[in-house]
Amino acid sequence: MGLSMCGHLLAKGYPVTVYNRTKARAEPLVEKGAVWADSPASVAAASDVVLTIVGFPPDVREVYLGSQGILAGARAGQVFVDLTTTQPSLSREIDEAARASGAFAIDAPVSGGDVGARNATLSIMVGGDAAAVAAVMPLLQALGKTIVHQGAAGAGQHTKMCNQITIAGTMIGVCEALLYGRKAGLDLEVMLRSISGGAAGCWTLDNLAPRILKRNFDPGFMVEHFIKDMGIALDEARRMQLPMPGLALVHQLYTAVQAQGHGRNGTHALMLALEQLAGEGR
Repeated sequence: MGLSMCGHLLAKGYPVTVYNRTKARAEPLVEKGAVWADSPASVAAASDVVLTIVGFPPDVREVYLGSQGILAGARAGQVFVDLTTTQPSLSREIDEAARASGAFAIDAPVSGGDVGARNATLSIMVGGDAAAVAAVMPLLQALGKTIVHQGAAGAGQHTKMCNQITIAGTMIGVCEALLYGRKAGLDLEVMLRSISGGAAGCWTLDNLAPRILKRNFDPGFMVEHFIKDMGIALDEARRMQLPMPGLALVHQLYTAVQAQGHGRNGTHALMLALEQLAGEGR
């Protein structure tokens, strides 16, 4: 996703300095005019605005707060935008650390997967200082279609948790519908044409159900990252003393998907675990 997103900024004419833990993955951007840096701190030293997208909360912590992290040399007026889905508490911690240097940190997790990143149609959920958000809005508009400022630091991450909770419930519904339709002897493509035009219509049905029918479980968004997101949501729910039985169930099913060796497949690989439960492994 980061490759596509950075490519959009280059296409808009923004000067870009890039860093990736695997340098080869950034080569297509360097070929398009991006300047390579050897560390997150070096990127920050060359930039007024820094955007990050990594995998897991420990990665975010290292990129921002590590010895070669972005905040090591933060200066007044800089804006740091984290597009990773991570813990709301970590986003607030980074915001406080940035403010100590007169800088600003914005949490801006995204939704839309690989398709949204390629097409610059991501939904971006934003938390942080309103003036800083306004300053970087042209950059966010180059990446996404729906960009909403949710409130103070951490609010973007909380909103992304709402997004992931919704997706979790939707995904199990779509997969179980396909299982039911197959068992009932329906033509699944014909069935999908009917229900996608009614109240069941949703992004998952339009974009991932066809991939399931083709047995294409390549990732737009990986199972292991979705398990991480659901874990964050469950942790936050426990902190708020909020029961989440549906989310807990889907989290367990995805843990089974990962145990079956599909952690780096797309989230629609939930179908594989449900097929095994139904005795229909294919």
